[in-house]
Amino acid sequence: MKSIRDIKEEFQNAADLAEKERIAQSYSEDNRKGVQDLIVRVKKEKEKLAAEITRLQEMKFFERKYADCSAICGIDEAGRGPLAGPVVAGAVILPKDCQILYLNDSKQVSASRRDELFDEIREMAVASAVGIVSPQRIDEINILQATYEAMRQAIDGLGITPDMLLVDAVTIPNVSIRQTGIIKGDAKSVSIAAASILAKVTRDRMMEEYDKLYPEYGFAKHKGYGSKQHTDAIHEYGPCPIHRRTFIHKFI
Repeated sequence: MKSIRDIKEEFQNAADLAEKERIAQSYSEDNRKGVQDLIVRVKKEKEKLAAEITRLQEMKFFERKYADCSAICGIDEAGRGPLAGPVVAGAVILPKDCQILYLNDSKQVSASRRDELFDEIREMAVASAVGIVSPQRIDEINILQATYEAMRQAIDGLGITPDMLLVDAVTIPNVSIRQTGIIKGDAKSVSIAAASILAKVTRDRMMEEYDKLYPEYGFAKHKGYGSKQHTDAIHEYGPCPIHRRTFIHKFI
């Protein structure tokens, strides 16, 4: 009879959940508590996966609603609120049968998982692009108009023209493509969630690079948001070239 340790290694070395289930079935008559605990763990993993698939299906409500459209594009932004750095918009067209596990609003996903999802989205998307608008442009035209500008840039960068835009919360002006704004859309649409991840990861990586240029502000940690560390640094060092002057006037 195999030791529980050897059986545990079998489960650990399994290529996927289906193989774990086959292993669990082969030991179903083994009444040792350690073995039964391993089998229960596989059952819970299967239940968790089923729940995740159900959640993703619910997040395809708008994609199903507009299923007559050949190319549905999700649009979202990152960086409307920070005191420094650009605003970034993401645009993503996913295949109709696409399933990316754990895809969600970027704010609900850990940084490490966002990085994994970023790569998977870029690999699986029919088309994807980002638009980036500088702090100087934000000061010139205001953050809302800069956000719209970044969104239009992202749409133009796709290389193909979608026939439906699903947009988080807003309606983008000066766009001829059919669109619908969805409140909290990054938690209700897989397309918008994918755009959210694309925008967030792109912007975070930019802020990490800016941190190397201006290390005194701590951009890698707070990504330009108004943390105490950041506002204290503005008081001490004054603004740097990526600060939004219209956002920090009360700190200068």
